Amino acid sequence: MTSTLIKIGEHTFNVKTQSTNVFSYINKHFRTMAMAKNNMDNSPTIEIDFNYGKSFVNFDVIITNHRDKICYERKDYLLEINSDYKFAKLFVYNEFALKHALLNLYSSFIVHHNWGILLHSSCVINNHGACVFSGQSGAGKSTAARLSQPRELLSDEATLIKITENEVIVFDSPFRSELESTHIQSTYPLASINFLNQSLVNKRYKLSKSEGFSLLIDKVFFWTSSKEEMRKIFNLLKLLAQQVPMHNLYFQKNNTFWEMIS
Repeated sequence: MTSTLIKIGEHTFNVKTQSTNVFSYINKHFRTMAMAKNNMDNSPTIEIDFNYGKSFVNFDVIITNHRDKICYERKDYLLEINSDYKFAKLFVYNEFALKHALLNLYSSFIVHHNWGILLHSSCVINNHGACVFSGQSGAGKSTAARLSQPRELLSDEATLIKITENEVIVFDSPFRSELESTHIQSTYPLASINFLNQSLVNKRYKLSKSEGFSLLIDKVFFWTSSKEEMRKIFNLLKLLAQQVPMHNLYFQKNNTFWEMIS
């Protein structure tokens, strides 16, 4: 079984697999690290196998809680996580399932540790700060990311956000839809969150903290049946809403919307 150490945000994971396809995918999409023994010993382990289930049907995830583990099951993957989050076993159908299962695992991991969230959004760097574009499916998150070039991209699907009482910062996200990661190692303060609406004219309206909070709730990548974990999410979102300006952004399909942001 082949092992490789990957880093996501501030966290390292020891990934083990016998599949050359999995190994190639991990090395292509994630930042790998030297296999120092102390890192391997302290990092949670993820074992991954292919040839499970069938091709993607829908995004419905079945969650079952056992005494010592949590199971997340979709038609194309099965994820088993020990209750201490130090070991996970993952069975996937293909690379699409692998990406979503790892996203599910990492989202659960950072909420469990009260560290932060993965937000359904794109994110670009502007004037040494991070600017997030969120919205419902089809709102234009990837479009806004492409139109923002040559500004550097931190995410085009799932933005990785660390939230504390003192700061909100964004990391490069390996969970991409179309645009590949350059594995930027710097972090950036989150300057604004913009909820997208395609329009014939450009307009931008500032939201109250409560309005922004309500729009954030269904944008978090997370599946849980635990009331305790849901409380953690709400507390993290409250901290986020208190510190980061949020706006409704109505935009044309060109880069002129940046005139209202920069």
